[in-house]
Amino acid sequence: MSLAEFLYPALQAYDFLHLHRHHGCRIQLGGHDQMGNIMSGYELVTKMTGAEVFGITVPLITSTTGDKLGKTAGNAVWLNREKTSPFELYQFFVRQQDNVVEKYLKLFTFLPLEEIAHIMEMHAKEPEKWGPQKRLAAEVTKLVHGREGLESAKRCTKALYYSSVEALEEMSDQELQELFRQATSAELMLEPGMTVLDLCRKANAIPDGPSGYRKITDGGVSINGNRVTNPETVLILGQHILKNGVSLLRVGKKNYYIIKWLQL
Repeated sequence: MSLAEFLYPALQAYDFLHLHRHHGCRIQLGGHDQMGNIMSGYELVTKMTGAEVFGITVPLITSTTGDKLGKTAGNAVWLNREKTSPFELYQFFVRQQDNVVEKYLKLFTFLPLEEIAHIMEMHAKEPEKWGPQKRLAAEVTKLVHGREGLESAKRCTKALYYSSVEALEEMSDQELQELFRQATSAELMLEPGMTVLDLCRKANAIPDGPSGYRKITDGGVSINGNRVTNPETVLILGQHILKNGVSLLRVGKKNYYIIKWLQL
């Protein structure tokens, strides 16, 4: 056990005392695993000040494997869009298993209990539609990021999982960066007669020489969700280049490149 771990209850107790003295804080809220730390704070404040303070614990939210969710475990879901995008938040909840989705609907949404019961009844009849998970994801995403955040999450879902060109065309630069966080971005000028091979090489997406050429002919390259196997195909506006002046280039299974075209 490290010194920090050993002193953690005392440090958290002092935090509560400081907040009580300087800000009038009387309630400390935490997960069930924080019971000991909260009790330490309760005892310190009552002994030092004689004031009546309170501690509240709530059930822990766990993953499908039973592990605690949180930054310490490395699987935290954040309310800040810069850390967890609306799409990532939506996907987190839409992937929840049947054995927890009803509990999450009660914990994280303001839906009436009667409506939740009806949703679960419909799910029992048509489990393949994932109705409770989709409703849970929609309600939480809308609560955290508003209706526009929910629409953003749905656009990203359509673009990534349904290869929807229409959704890609409607996506903002922010949404593209959120959806493809590891993607390389490049700005290119469209030259007359520019081919798929030219695009891939200018974006440094394939190696020079025959191996890069074969990468395309072997079906390893797609543009806007459509596989391209002819390296000499000339780029066409509206097909390879979307209305928003963007092309989404994928090489292999996970290597994405966001191409922004200048002066179209």
